[in-house]
Amino acid sequence: MREDLPVWRSLMFVPVNVEKFVKTGADRGADGIILDLEDAVAPSQKDVARTMIADAIPHVSRKGADVLVRVNRPWRMMVRDVEAATIPGISALVLTKVDSPEHVLAVAEMVDELEVERNIAPGTVKLYVLVETTQGFFRMPEIARCHPRIVGMSLGSEDFAADAGMQSEPEGLFYPKQQMLFAARAAGIMPMGFVGSIADFRDQDAFRAIVRRSRRLGFVGASAIHPLQIQVLNEEYSPDPAEVERAERMIAAYDDAYAKGLGAVQFEGAMIDVPVVNRARTVLNRAAAIRKRLAR
Repeated sequence: MREDLPVWRSLMFVPVNVEKFVKTGADRGADGIILDLEDAVAPSQKDVARTMIADAIPHVSRKGADVLVRVNRPWRMMVRDVEAATIPGISALVLTKVDSPEHVLAVAEMVDELEVERNIAPGTVKLYVLVETTQGFFRMPEIARCHPRIVGMSLGSEDFAADAGMQSEPEGLFYPKQQMLFAARAAGIMPMGFVGSIADFRDQDAFRAIVRRSRRLGFVGASAIHPLQIQVLNEEYSPDPAEVERAERMIAAYDDAYAKGLGAVQFEGAMIDVPVVNRARTVLNRAAAIRKRLAR
């Protein structure tokens, strides 16, 4: 993946127009807070919600969380959302129902202009794209690599399943989510989400098993529908100490053998080669990035 990506193990949605959630959002420990202008805000409240973004930023970011804003999809609403949300203190816009590269490019052009007008350093506001339709599914590889502002991609389970005429069950979603992951990885951006049902979000053990499996599949972070899920996401999308220590030992053994000119390397009873060692290096890089984030 690209070296300029943020660390978002956990993202939590906060309705920007609900004061008590805005004031307590930072206390949950999420890497990012998504100020929501979309599903969590009633149509009659959209206009006033846009005016509340700036005041919400210092509340939700006070413990170091990145601040994102989820915008609406109908173009007339989205333009107003982007205008309101591209301001100092915002790390990214969450684009909903992305079905083409052209959609992303149009938003990126608006953000380019707004950054200049508002004295924001060029490229500051990133894009996190949500694919939620079958039309978008077939263009995911193009979407993922269409603009350098894009840092992450996810497949929206409920909207996608509804558009596909199926239930939002793991069996049906495994293939499209895996294809999203491949598209994101090929573009060098973060594949976000997990594969599994979280209908009972209070079952922490079941949720932990889902996230642990999803990390093995290649996902690096996800959004939460309830604060109880944040700790699980942070823990499971982080390498544990034993994993880091093993990666360090493996790399040391491989580098030592390589320096001696050995072609085959044995490590703790198994043969290892370049792809295995590269995965170990990825573990160390991920652990270092998380430490850096937590030290902010």
